[in-house]
Amino acid sequence: MAPVFLCDLSTIDLNAVVVPIEGIRQVIPQRHEMELLSAIVHLDRTAALLIGVKHITVDDFWVRGHIPGRPLMPGVMMIESAAQLCAYYTMSLHPEMGFMGFARCDNAVFRGTVVPPASLYMIAKVESISRRRAIAQCQGICDGKLVFEAKITGMSV
Repeated sequence: MAPVFLCDLSTIDLNAVVVPIEGIRQVIPQRHEMELLSAIVHLDRTAALLIGVKHITVDDFWVRGHIPGRPLMPGVMMIESAAQLCAYYTMSLHPEMGFMGFARCDNAVFRGTVVPPASLYMIAKVESISRRRAIAQCQGICDGKLVFEAKITGMSV
């Protein structure tokens, strides 16, 4: 049986930018090579569900060396993209928590590849936020296919 997406993507306009890169930069500090979100295209605070996108180009820093002649986005960077999406959500909703650092990744499964140029969409469904941590189910979709899924925990540091 094919994996089920965390939300029905056919009901969402993935081209509608809800939070542009400038808005993301106001909340999370990653920059330069480690800036792994291009925009947020869906944000539903009631459902604790958001979708972000990372537009991958042939000029991204890892392309030249991560399998020359057949570049594949490293799985750890896919997970980091989703973690930044979760951090944006938590830090914008609860600024008193301060910076949210990557604390844990559970049940990570990689089901496909991301080859530049591409757009990697990350879906995050936040399960819980407590005083010091946040937990979310995350998925990555590229070309309409699930390429990864994981449970990500962030901690206030």
